[in-house]
Amino acid sequence: MFRLALLCCASLAIATPARALANGWAEARAPADGRAEAIGTYTRGCVRGAAALPLKGPGFQVIHPSRKRYFGHPDLIAMVRGLGKRLARARLRPLTVADLAQPRGGPAPNGHASHQTGLDADLWFRPAPRRMSRRKRESFAHRAIVDIRRKRTTRFFTRRVVRMLRFAAEDTRVNRIFVNPLIKRELCRRTRGQERDWLRKIRPWYGHAAHFHVRLSCPAGDRQCKPQPALPAGDGCDKLDYWFDERAQAQRRKGRERYRKAVASEPTLPAACDAVLAD
Repeated sequence: MFRLALLCCASLAIATPARALANGWAEARAPADGRAEAIGTYTRGCVRGAAALPLKGPGFQVIHPSRKRYFGHPDLIAMVRGLGKRLARARLRPLTVADLAQPRGGPAPNGHASHQTGLDADLWFRPAPRRMSRRKRESFAHRAIVDIRRKRTTRFFTRRVVRMLRFAAEDTRVNRIFVNPLIKRELCRRTRGQERDWLRKIRPWYGHAAHFHVRLSCPAGDRQCKPQPALPAGDGCDKLDYWFDERAQAQRRKGRERYRKAVASEPTLPAACDAVLAD
């Protein structure tokens, strides 16, 4: 389950030690020139020709811009902007955009195993104010919409949250969306009738109590981008026992520990990323 949810591919051919690369990726201040291309896997890769997301636009606001993680493959930028516009048209409060990728992707210090190919976005459930000062952008804090101890959603799990997740899942570029298992369970409970196909993309995963993680499919023509396996059939609502079965606690703890180690690791990247970093 861990390999399928986080990444599931064999390593690419390769090269430069990740420790040498990690500092360079975080220090890059501008995208690498050239045709936009996602390279490698979501947890071992980079992006050429990335675009920057404006700090604000119709229906969205970027927070913590000093981290320089508002870059991504043009498909990701278009997806985020499109989601913001859809929220605005529905008269819902603006989208809060946290981490996308660094200017050239690659491993980032502090907090992510993925977000390396410019195809991942962390979007907060807490809506952004329509106007934000520079100081507010840097200090704006997230807010969980589930109570982990009591194993239930909170009053912050609103109709806006459901519609926002559905809007994101309906974008054909989106491959899957990671949320806390409690959120997936509540979505399954609230969604009635035949219109449940979008739930298939909503995948339960550790954490994700205050944000949802959107992951795009490899863009057409990006031959060096390595995808995850296709999602299983069905809406996944009958596959949640693992996350709530008390007998599986030990197994979940082991999975969570593997995930934490992956976040803290410094992976070896594809050889093609050497040129992206050096450009």
